[in-house]
Amino acid sequence: MAIDFNHTILPARDSEASAKFLAEMLGLSAPRRWGPFQMVTTENGANLDYMDTSGEIRPQHYAFLVSEAEFDEIFGRIPERDLPYWADPGRTQLGAINRHDGGRGVYFEDPNGHLLEIITRRTAAADGTRDRSVAWPGGGRLRAGLMAEPER
Repeated sequence: MAIDFNHTILPARDSEASAKFLAEMLGLSAPRRWGPFQMVTTENGANLDYMDTSGEIRPQHYAFLVSEAEFDEIFGRIPERDLPYWADPGRTQLGAINRHDGGRGVYFEDPNGHLLEIITRRTAAADGTRDRSVAWPGGGRLRAGLMAEPER
């Protein structure tokens, strides 16, 4: 049975501006409105649906697998917009690119604080070949999939 990821909903203070930011940063087609959503569609057909909220926004993590050329294009937009970026999800390696799994990766935030990641290789941890845990600020370890574990 083939199962594909279809969509997710991202809370936003300004869904239109947030969706436009994501589409422009990733070089995707302009967002489109559908009901309360501003939808950004990736090349594999998955939608990221921004929806306005006045409630608390709990930032989430979204990773995008890109080619080396796409990485260069997207990464070039980060300094153009004067955005901070990090090599790690804990945001401890400011202004650096990681080289995990023989590729490149970097993290930056959308206007709502959601952590966006671009990577050029699938993570080795996804197939269980190695432990990708990293130290998390404030104690604990962060494992692939962004699940924090307390230090023992």
